[in-house]
Amino acid sequence: MTMHVRDFRETDRPALTALWEACGLTRPWNDPNDDIDRAVSAREATILVGYRGDQLIGSVMAGHDGHRGWVYYLALDPAHQGRGAGRELMEEAGLWLTSRGAPKLELMVRDGNDRAAKFYESIGFERQQVTVYGKWLKAPSESSARKAS
Repeated sequence: MTMHVRDFRETDRPALTALWEACGLTRPWNDPNDDIDRAVSAREATILVGYRGDQLIGSVMAGHDGHRGWVYYLALDPAHQGRGAGRELMEEAGLWLTSRGAPKLELMVRDGNDRAAKFYESIGFERQQVTVYGKWLKAPSESSARKAS
């Protein structure tokens, strides 16, 4: 059975957050529901979900900042990995970004996530010669901050 990719609907939320948890994408300092809310309320962002039958098996969040396109939360149910669905979700994200004028797609991979790095390299991404810096503008909760360091 093929995967059907479509825009996120509110009814997808419980299955989507469960998928992100199962794939290890969530962090204590980033509430996934807040990330969903920000994406669905922004004009230049979307969440695409992939279904096989009635099961949500994948997702990708994409956004355009006016300069570049970005991808976050590429997730694929471990039982469905290795069959091209991740590649398909990334292609759909690329099409969405291209339709909005993004000349380049970028993403971040956490240090040590060699499996993800190999996947992205296998679909044509190249490691960029940049260092990402971050600064909290709204401090995370005390317990989340300890876990983030």
